[in-house]
Amino acid sequence: MLTAFTRAFRTPDLRKKLLFTLGIIALFRLGSVLPTPGVHVQNLAACFDQARNGAAGNIYGMVQLFSGGALLKLSVFALGIMPYITASIILQLLVVVIPRLEALKKEGQAGQTKITQYTRYLTIGLAVLQSTAFIALARTGQLFPNCQQDVLLDPDNIFGIVTMVIIMTAGTSVIMWLGELITDRGVGNGMSILIFTQVVAVFPSELTNIFQANKFTFAVVMVVGIFMIAAVVFVEQAQRRIPVQYAKRMVGRRMYGGTSTYIPLKVNQAGIIPVIFASSLLYLPQLITSLFQTTDNAVIRWISQNLATGDTPIYMATFFLLIIFFTYFYVSITFNPTEVADNMKKYGGFIPGIRPGRPTAEYLNFVLTRLTAPGSLYLGLISMVPIVALAVSGASQNFPFGGTSILIMVGVGLDTVKQIESQLQQRNYEGFLR
Repeated sequence: MLTAFTRAFRTPDLRKKLLFTLGIIALFRLGSVLPTPGVHVQNLAACFDQARNGAAGNIYGMVQLFSGGALLKLSVFALGIMPYITASIILQLLVVVIPRLEALKKEGQAGQTKITQYTRYLTIGLAVLQSTAFIALARTGQLFPNCQQDVLLDPDNIFGIVTMVIIMTAGTSVIMWLGELITDRGVGNGMSILIFTQVVAVFPSELTNIFQANKFTFAVVMVVGIFMIAAVVFVEQAQRRIPVQYAKRMVGRRMYGGTSTYIPLKVNQAGIIPVIFASSLLYLPQLITSLFQTTDNAVIRWISQNLATGDTPIYMATFFLLIIFFTYFYVSITFNPTEVADNMKKYGGFIPGIRPGRPTAEYLNFVLTRLTAPGSLYLGLISMVPIVALAVSGASQNFPFGGTSILIMVGVGLDTVKQIESQLQQRNYEGFLR
C-alpha cells in the first residue's frame, strides 16, 4: 500500500488527484468542527464532554459514527454522510419493488443518472427531517439528557431554529457535492472516502482516552484491533471465481469470442449494508423506551430490560440473527442469478460442465447461497466484538475497533489502493506502447 502511494506521488497527474482529494478531505473536516449559528459553544462543549462516554448508546449512535463526532457538536456538517447512505439504501430496495426504477436501471448510464438524481432529492428530504429532529432534541434538552445547560443561544427563536435546519441541510448538500468532486477529479469513490474520513476521525481521541485510562487495556485493544483488521482484509479479499467460456462466433468477416474469464463472487457479497440495517432496526426499541419512560406497561418494561441495551443475551442474539437475515436478503436483491445466466447465454457464454440457461442460474444460486453462509457469520462475529466488550468489561464506548468501523476502513482502503494501482498500471502500459 505504501509503495503504491509513493509511486502515485511520483506521477504528476496522479499527484494532483491525490492532493485534490486531500484538500477536499481537509475542507470536509473543517465543516465538521464549524458550529452552526445559534449554538451555545461553551455549553455544548461541556455537555458533549459529559455525554461522550454514553453517546454511542443513544438512538442516534449509528449517525454519530458516520458523522465523525460532528453530530453532538451540532456543526454545519453534523449529519455527515448518513442521509445519503439511507437514501441510497432506500433507492436500492425500491428498484426491486417499483417497475419504473427497475426499467431505469436497465437503461444503462442514462437510467443510472436518473436514479442518482432521485437519490439526491431523497437525501435532501431526509436531511431536513433529521436536522429538524436533532435540533428539536437539542431545544428540549433531550440531546444531552443529563446536562441541564441550554445548548442553543435562543431556544424559543423559531427563525433561528429554521435557520439552523436550513444550514445543516445545506451542509448535507455540500457533502454530496464534495463526494462527487472526489469521484470526478480525485482518487477513489468520493462518498466512500468521506465515510472513511468520518470514521477514522474519532480514532485519535478514543485511543488517547484509553491510553490515559489504562495502558494495559490500550495494549489489549491494539492487539485485538490488529487481529480484526487482518481478519477483515483476509475475508474481504476472498472470492470464488466461477470460470466462464465464450464460444467463437462470426460477425461479418470477424471472429469474436473464444475467450475465458470468470465471475468473481465475494465471500462478503453484501458488504456493510446488513450491519447498518440491523443496527438501525435495533434502535427502534431504544426509541420506544425513551418515548414511554413513565409507562408501566409490561411489554415496554420487557423491551427496556432486554432490547434497549446491548449487554443482554437477547439483544446479542437478535442482533446476530438480524445480520444473517439481512445478508441473505441484500444479496438476493443485488445479485440475480437468472439475469446473469441470461446475459451469458445471450453472448455465447457458458460455465464448463453446466448447461446454459436455467441450469446455470441454479448453479450460480447454489454457489452464492453456500458463500453467503460464511459471509453472514463473518459479519455477525465482527459486529459482535464491541457488544461483547461492553458485556465483559463495560468499556464498549471506548472501544474504537468496532465491527462497522473496521469494515468501512478496510473496505474503502483496499478499494482506493486498487484504483491507484490500476491507474499506475494503465500509465505503465501507455509508456510501454510508446
